[in-house]
Amino acid sequence: MAQPLMPHATASWLVDNTSLSFEQIADFCGLHILEVQAIADDTAATKLTGRDPVRAHELTMEEIEKGQKDPDYRLKIQKGPEQVRRTKGPRYTPVSKRQDKPDGIAWILRNHPEISDGAIGKLIGTTRTTIAAIRDRSHWNIANITPKDPVTLGLCSQRELDALVAKAAKAAGVEAPTDTRLEGDREALIEQLRAERDAHSREAEEGEEEAAPVEHTAETLFKH
Repeated sequence: MAQPLMPHATASWLVDNTSLSFEQIADFCGLHILEVQAIADDTAATKLTGRDPVRAHELTMEEIEKGQKDPDYRLKIQKGPEQVRRTKGPRYTPVSKRQDKPDGIAWILRNHPEISDGAIGKLIGTTRTTIAAIRDRSHWNIANITPKDPVTLGLCSQRELDALVAKAAKAAGVEAPTDTRLEGDREALIEQLRAERDAHSREAEEGEEEAAPVEHTAETLFKH
């Protein structure tokens, strides 16, 4: 069950400002009833400043009134505002990989010019200024920038990159390029598998020939 952000301070306020039972307050704040008793008797280790759960949007006056009328009623916390999630701006990149960003940006600019600077910025986690500087070769470290696949560098996933390329290609009205980086390796692997299969077939045929029984005739048996 959800609890108030500051349970002890909230319990202190409820003790001072309502006629709720200690059990109700303990249940709402997630405390032991003896803790609430100590707060009420001012025997807690530290004198707490009460925190108004109504102003904090954790409880309504209507809910408090229900509890005051019925000692068996259990207060229900009001759903607070959802935690704001960061959805805009560049993604976070570990410090160890930040130095690789220019290389990844240069690779995208060279291989996928159809992708916008804004999209690159979101994918890699960088600014338009940096992208523009790499494009026009005015970046302060341009001499040491080498285009490298951002997936290999760990700056994004292959799925993210493929989705971005497909989206940019569709917006530009062109066919999305096919990733051919592994074609050579794939063909070499196929050839290797074929060679191994042929070799196994030859070995099997040779083994059958060696194991084939020799047919004897009267002439071969009494030749000597």
